[in-house]
Amino acid sequence: MEFRKGYLFLIFSFLTFSVFAQQAELEVNVSKNKLGLNQRLRIEFSINKQGADDFTPPKFSDFKVIQGPSQSVSQSWINGKVSFSQSYTYILQPTRKGELIIDAASIKINGTTLNSKMIKIIVLDAIDVPENPNDPNYIAEQNIHLVAEISKSKPYVGEGIYVEYRLYVSENISVYDTSVTEAPQYNGFWNQEIKINGFPVKMGKYNGENYRYIVLQKALLIPTKTGRLTLDPMKMDITIGVPTGRADFFGNVITKNIRKEFSSPKKVISPESLPFEGKPENFTGAVGQFNFDVSLSKDILKANESSQIKVVVSGKGNLKLFELPTVETPAELEKYQPERKENVRITTDGLSGSVTDSYTVVPQYKGKYKIPNVSFSYFNPDTKKYNTINTEDLYVDVTEGKELLTNNANSAEKKNVVTTGNNFRYIQTQSTFTTSENNDFYKSYLFYILLLLPLAIIPIGIIIAKNNEKRNSDLVGLKLRKAERLAKKYLSEAQKQLGKKEAFYESLERALHNYLKAKLNIEIVDISKENIAKILEKRNVNETSIKQFIDVLKASDFARYTPVTDTEMKQEFERAKQVIVELDKQL
Repeated sequence: MEFRKGYLFLIFSFLTFSVFAQQAELEVNVSKNKLGLNQRLRIEFSINKQGADDFTPPKFSDFKVIQGPSQSVSQSWINGKVSFSQSYTYILQPTRKGELIIDAASIKINGTTLNSKMIKIIVLDAIDVPENPNDPNYIAEQNIHLVAEISKSKPYVGEGIYVEYRLYVSENISVYDTSVTEAPQYNGFWNQEIKINGFPVKMGKYNGENYRYIVLQKALLIPTKTGRLTLDPMKMDITIGVPTGRADFFGNVITKNIRKEFSSPKKVISPESLPFEGKPENFTGAVGQFNFDVSLSKDILKANESSQIKVVVSGKGNLKLFELPTVETPAELEKYQPERKENVRITTDGLSGSVTDSYTVVPQYKGKYKIPNVSFSYFNPDTKKYNTINTEDLYVDVTEGKELLTNNANSAEKKNVVTTGNNFRYIQTQSTFTTSENNDFYKSYLFYILLLLPLAIIPIGIIIAKNNEKRNSDLVGLKLRKAERLAKKYLSEAQKQLGKKEAFYESLERALHNYLKAKLNIEIVDISKENIAKILEKRNVNETSIKQFIDVLKASDFARYTPVTDTEMKQEFERAKQVIVELDKQL
């Protein structure tokens, strides 16, 4: 028994020592820093150490004391940590508008006087308050706020910003259920939602008051145009437990559950256009902080052996909203359409990662070839300046393969002089002249033939003209004949290569590209399968013809690396011819 008493004494001594070891401080907290003239606020003075007495409140000038002081004492011991609080609470109502100051309160402890801080309160015009201040709907409106927080209201076009939808809830009420009835709209923005792991409750301030809040939704927004862009509100249905102002038999506060719709205010964002001054010619819309690199997988190879040119843009910014620079290669290095790879992450810091274009190049002849340097430009919104990154020239050394034949028009091959019987003769010393016959053209046979010939040509010309007029009136037949001639023109080289698989399919693909280049007035470098489909759709070409054209191009790519018979090559030739005829009729 004595041991138990000693043990309890040690615990009590430790508890007392812990409480008194804390540094005494008189704190002051208010329920709101901004309110209407007809509203009330709660102010609480608290000290964290036992033994304090003789509390002196401020004079509360410009305020009317509605209730108080209400005194309370609390003490707890959690995980070995002791906490103590003695508080004095008042309910106040302002008597005038303006910036009002609540003076410091004081309390004495161990012969020392402690003072609290002074508090500034902003009082505005009176607000509409219902006759019953305990109306649950009114209490809910005053204690729950659905807001949209944006990181920047005036970004540049292409600069990423964030919008965060928060639900603020005061400590006076409880939320039991929430559901989003209308999601926000982001017109004028490229947007991507940012995943939130759970909904942790955080503490924060709203209009100067302490609130609990959760982040409901967060999105990355990249404006695509200038002007006043509006974020439409988010709407929610929320089930709330609102205190009724009454208590049950045991003193517990009675609450009433209501379901109410809340809507976040509209937000206006005004993107600015990128500066024109200093804008590089090769700028394609990249905004952020980036690195740029162009590399070659192999720089020493044989003819018909492939190598990869990689164009990489990495960093942080609008990685999905601009085009990468194009690599130009010599004609002797056959270049294929690039393969796009994106390794982009969307986090709370924005878009980051890399975008890569991989070109496959295949040399045809032996020699050393230069791939010219490539430049990439971007705008940095932090420094508000354009930056340009230039790469080094790349070289490909083809050590084995056919020699490239060059014709030099200025060089002449030296040949030996060949002597024939008439090249060198003796000079004649005598001449023999004979009289030539002179036949008059007038009244000769040729004269009469030429005279009557126009009369015979006139009816022939009339017949030919009528036939041509008849043929020209047949528009369908005319287009068909014209298309067939055009197809034969472009496919003539491929027809010559029938039986030679690789040469045939190279000529066939080149013929299709040259046809589009001539017909649509576009460059070969712009002709990818995706671009072809988009361009032909704009020219009102039907989907069947577009699909047939793309199928022929794909077949040409795959057939180079698979066994193909002469019959299949002829069938592919006829199919390409028919595709050109069908396209030409529609273009």
